[in-house]
Amino acid sequence: MLRVDVTKQLGEFSLEASFTSEGRVTGLFGASGAGKTSLINMIAGLLRPDRGTIALDDEVLDDTAEGVHVPPHRRRIGYVFQDAR
Repeated sequence: MLRVDVTKQLGEFSLEASFTSEGRVTGLFGASGAGKTSLINMIAGLLRPDRGTIALDDEVLDDTAEGVHVPPHRRRIGYVFQDAR
């Protein structure tokens, strides 16, 4: 289970997301500029939330109140970038 409850300020854009997914695969959709990539980057550990928690199954990956941040290479998350890396 993936649990996300985060906020992030990116310039003038404010991202707030809260959801739980019980599937092995989770899809995000929305308009261009809605914050999908920023949210995925937070889940993958490439971007830290300003506030909130991210947990995968029983493992807390981010918890700003407790100062927890698991680095990207220690998360069990696959990521396919949109552009060549």
